[in-house]
Amino acid sequence: MSVIEYNFDQYKSLGPIIYKKEKYKLQVELLKLQEDVIQNKRRIALCFEGRDTAGKSSTINFFSEHLRPSNFRYVHLGIPTPQEKNDWFKRWEKHLPEEGKLVLFDRSWYTRALTEPTLGYCTKRHYEDFMTNVNKWEDKLINNGLEIVKFYFSIDKDQQKRRLSARKNSRLKYWKLSASDKLMVNKWDIFTLYKNQMFDLTARNNSPWIIINANNKMIARLSALRYILNTIDYKDKKTLEPPKWGEDLGNYSCYIEGVLFDNLNYEQYKILAPFSD
Repeated sequence: MSVIEYNFDQYKSLGPIIYKKEKYKLQVELLKLQEDVIQNKRRIALCFEGRDTAGKSSTINFFSEHLRPSNFRYVHLGIPTPQEKNDWFKRWEKHLPEEGKLVLFDRSWYTRALTEPTLGYCTKRHYEDFMTNVNKWEDKLINNGLEIVKFYFSIDKDQQKRRLSARKNSRLKYWKLSASDKLMVNKWDIFTLYKNQMFDLTARNNSPWIIINANNKMIARLSALRYILNTIDYKDKKTLEPPKWGEDLGNYSCYIEGVLFDNLNYEQYKILAPFSD
């Protein structure tokens, strides 16, 4: 089993000034990677999995903020049709990247290994067929030149409860609280069982799972992007130095729902940062 827990220790004391500098530095490098993908007709698929409220969508927005729109796609598929349920891999093959493009999957084909069996949205046969064949299917894609990165964004139970409550009471984000989200709250242990089975069977040297601690969304975004830039080769790649400390001493601030919380000490900032915009 090849599961990589990627924790960049230098981000443990991350504040807003360093966050902005790191964000700029990493996004510049990501744009270089995209240019290399375009010039060399590469195909890259980035898969983002994890529990509800883990920050998958916001990380994808963070990744794609300054990318060339014509050369990347965001994919978030809805409820599968009866035909798609029975031909699962074909459903996803239609959305894989063409030459010169990146595709960012907000949940991927691994929905069948996680959410669907947890909530009873697929049959036992569907689940077993997926788990039996997914490695062979991925190997075929990789052997044909597709580069795949599989992220799993991990949050703890209390953090999820806080985020679901914040989402429920938000006048801007209440619509993100779906019926499935409400059902999943009481199925934490079942989801964990399927998650561990997924890791056991599908984490391999040529297609590992990268676990990102997502209890702090800002740290999760930077860590995931740093992992990609450190592990994927591209032209004019720059060695990423750790952030310089001492620049964040003093007052901290963050925005939540568009409201500025200013003049915070670091302990206050740590509490509010996971909920920041």
